[in-house]
Amino acid sequence: MKCPNCKSKDIGKIGVNQYYCWGCFIELSVLKGQIFTHQVEEDGTLSSLDDLFAEDDRRISM
Repeated sequence: MKCPNCKSKDIGKIGVNQYYCWGCFIELSVLKGQIFTHQVEEDGTLSSLDDLFAEDDRRISM
């Protein structure tokens, strides 16, 4: 899997279908072959970044 933001393959697994990109420090979750991207805020909440990427960019590519 590649990060849709920075294209890094340095992805770590943090939970069931949840990953973390060490290249740009965003959290990724996968559902039905689609990647959902989130920014971790200072208070620990997640903000969606999905609107920044085209749907084709958010498809899983291994």
